[in-house]
Amino acid sequence: MTSLTTSAPAVASDQLTPAEPAGPGVVVHRDVRVTMRDGVRLATDIYRPAGADGGPDDTPRPVIFERTPYDKSGTPRTELSVARPTPYSRPDLALLLVAQGYVVIWQDCRGRYASEGSFTKYLNEAEDGYDSMVWIDAQSFGNGKVGTMGLSYDAHVQMALACLNPPGLACMAVDSGGFSNAFTCGIRQGGALEMKQATWAYNRAMEAPSVVANPAILRAIEAENLADWMTRTPWTKGRSPVRWDPDYEGYLLDQWQHGTFDSFWKKTGIWAAGHYDTFPEVPIIFMSSWYDAYVQTTLENYTGLKGRAARPLTLIMGPWTHGNRSRRVFGDVDFGPDAPLDGQVDDDWLAFRLKFFAKWLKGEAAAPRDERVHLFVMGGGSGAKTAEGHLDHGGAWIETSDWPVPEARALRLYPRADMSLGDAADEESALGYSYDPADPVPTIGGSLTSGEPIFEGGAFDQTEDERFFGCTRPGLPLIARRDVLSFQTAPLDRDLVVAGPVTVRLRVSTDAPDTDFTAKLVDVYPPSPDYPRGYAMNVTDGIFRVRYRKGYETPALVAANEGAFDISITPFATANRFARGHRLRLDISSSNFPKYDINPNTGEAEGTARGRRIAQNTVFLGEGTVLELEVLDL
Repeated sequence: MTSLTTSAPAVASDQLTPAEPAGPGVVVHRDVRVTMRDGVRLATDIYRPAGADGGPDDTPRPVIFERTPYDKSGTPRTELSVARPTPYSRPDLALLLVAQGYVVIWQDCRGRYASEGSFTKYLNEAEDGYDSMVWIDAQSFGNGKVGTMGLSYDAHVQMALACLNPPGLACMAVDSGGFSNAFTCGIRQGGALEMKQATWAYNRAMEAPSVVANPAILRAIEAENLADWMTRTPWTKGRSPVRWDPDYEGYLLDQWQHGTFDSFWKKTGIWAAGHYDTFPEVPIIFMSSWYDAYVQTTLENYTGLKGRAARPLTLIMGPWTHGNRSRRVFGDVDFGPDAPLDGQVDDDWLAFRLKFFAKWLKGEAAAPRDERVHLFVMGGGSGAKTAEGHLDHGGAWIETSDWPVPEARALRLYPRADMSLGDAADEESALGYSYDPADPVPTIGGSLTSGEPIFEGGAFDQTEDERFFGCTRPGLPLIARRDVLSFQTAPLDRDLVVAGPVTVRLRVSTDAPDTDFTAKLVDVYPPSPDYPRGYAMNVTDGIFRVRYRKGYETPALVAANEGAFDISITPFATANRFARGHRLRLDISSSNFPKYDINPNTGEAEGTARGRRIAQNTVFLGEGTVLELEVLDL
């Protein structure tokens, strides 16, 4: 386990900035400078009820605290609902929360917006969060109870500070983030780099302090053609579209080039799993969605922390893309009127949080559907094209007592030489293909975020389309590629509800010193008047880089005479109803770009290759190659 010093300076309340009116009955201390242990000061806004004299009411109250790299005075894109499609700004949300009886604190992360210091993505958040909590605990406006909340990066910083057991932490609403292990979900996955880190760095470098200080840097970054740069990966120092800001280029290349799970990755801000045994025993909501980039980390945090009466947990998994909990269409697929959280799990996400905070910060009545597992099971729609032009896939919410779902049973399906998937393995045989890193399989949707303008998440027909980066044959299904092995069941004679972890075990070989294998689970609709060729909807996918076949801590290149070896690919868990008449399909290949970085097959150090070679990859069919699922009788 990583240990960190948890001492931090306590800054007295007389260093608050003067209170100024923020709205009816609310005052704010703007840009309070909270000093971290190394002297860097973080800009912090504190919203408090106003007293009769117009100044702050000094009555101690519980605190709601959110740290963000996205501007403490800005407008989060997801603080909205179906009934209220215009999102609240942070100041507006603070007014609402103060009216509910809280002190509200928004803080800019180090090196972002009004805060001092240099930004290194993720790696200062544990200490900075802890030091900020120490500061809050020393203030007279608080009553000793602090609830944290936030989406994405604002979820990561919650888990980071909690790993250090800060004073005052009373409950957490962790929405779509909070790294259990960033090496296996969030930064890297199966050994490959998630390319959302590259697109995020490019887009967010435009907000860096260096850009504010020197507009010429902004013009330089904006002048780069990101799509062209994506054809020149991996990027290296001084040879990237983010070279204009050394901080952003530096942290990105560190993530890309550090390919061993060692002390670099076992840091508090990105490895909560290393702290589960000492993690605070406070109530937590974990929320994510099947097409989010943080499915695995959300479920790992839930399973790693469950089982303590003093730490009641709630799990919510919707059909959404990242944070889009009040929508029903993701990609080209409509998941039906029940898809939003609104009106299903609660009136909306804000209503759910207000009940949660009222219970754990103010001791009010329990939320009626708290401390449960809420799962959206995708599928069951008509399969027709909606008036808006989307596939009607549909879906419905279920509640259960735990994850993995206790009532689920195991199902094993074996890829076979006739390209079928069945419940019995064939005699041993082999299927080979050539993987050319100059012609990777293009990403068409999936569990993605932060990829604009290069890629987007969600469900799509797995057919090449001009909308998707890297597609060169619009209209041609991905299964037409020679480097995609596609296995599918016969048409199902009854609905099959898959709900749980997904594991693909492969026995493989390669003539390259390193290569990747990918797996994708697909729901195949039969032909219909609206979709004459049917519709192959991506459900979940994963990747594995074979240099890690002996463990992420001990990468080893493949010897020329090594022969066959076993690997496991773990696509994100899912919950999907494969309807009667549909087929369940498993696609095996060696690339999925630009979701994951391209393996050049040369064996060069991660993220540094300038060469490429074609790999001859082989999948051996039989008992050693199997798709493992969990299914429910619904």
